[in-house]
Amino acid sequence: MYSSNNKLFLLSVLGALGSVSSARDVPANVRDFYNSVAAKGDCSNKLATGFFSKDNGPGTFSYCGDHLKDASRVVYIKGTGRNFANMDIDCDGEQGGPADDGRCHNSDDTQSVTSFADTVASYGKKVKDLNANVHPYVVFGNEGSKPGWKMFDPQSVGIEPLSVMAVVCGDKLFYGVWGDENGDDGDKPVVGEASISLATACFGKDSISGDNGHDEDDVLYIAFPGADAVPGANGANWDARNFDEFESSISKLGDSLVARIGRAAVAGENETAPVVRTTRSVRRSIGRAAYNSTMPSNSTLPYNSTYPC
Repeated sequence: MYSSNNKLFLLSVLGALGSVSSARDVPANVRDFYNSVAAKGDCSNKLATGFFSKDNGPGTFSYCGDHLKDASRVVYIKGTGRNFANMDIDCDGEQGGPADDGRCHNSDDTQSVTSFADTVASYGKKVKDLNANVHPYVVFGNEGSKPGWKMFDPQSVGIEPLSVMAVVCGDKLFYGVWGDENGDDGDKPVVGEASISLATACFGKDSISGDNGHDEDDVLYIAFPGADAVPGANGANWDARNFDEFESSISKLGDSLVARIGRAAVAGENETAPVVRTTRSVRRSIGRAAYNSTMPSNSTLPYNSTYPC
């Protein structure tokens, strides 16, 4: 008979195995897409450009629509040459919970609200907002009011809030949702950011924290226009306890979306709740106080030897 300590140990081992199980190899069609887009270099159909992957880097990153009108029907972030984007860390949204291991506590720009918190709350799943420690979400789109600030609204090309996105990172494929936007609270309009749970799945717990992300511009963020990419209230486990529970709940939808990359797909529709956006500038004004009150005192995947990471 197991002792209580043995049972706890077994549960911890199973939990560790679960954290690995959600990682999936990059499908051949997505791998080919990654490599062909990297080899092509600059994006031809720049939906918006002039963004930065790093504050001290070039403002040459774009939201690319080269495959928006073909069978793939995707939008992605692309730099010059073989570059995609890096992965900065977002800890915005609901704070605390069982999955919070404290790594977000050293972030200096955390807000207690994400862009589509009201929509998440409207799903009626006892979840007020996305939780960066649980929900794999991507920061996609840029908004702001500073003169000359570069902006891009993904909804202008049919990408819907809380829709499933695919992320190729660390030689693996993960699914997340479009859950937040970049604002103008920094010095430059940046791209390439994801929740800490997604970044941890990509690159491991030891290298990721609230103020330390992944610097290489080798991460491919893929968004899918259309209502068929939105899981809605009942198509995802919004009240999941951890990353694996949520990511696995959207994997079937994610698989169907990436299947259309490089070949034709059959579009469908899911009903979605009305979307209410809270802009990052508004969140900036209300989020800091709320957050503080909750706080405790090279550019290609290594698919072959030609393209090392």
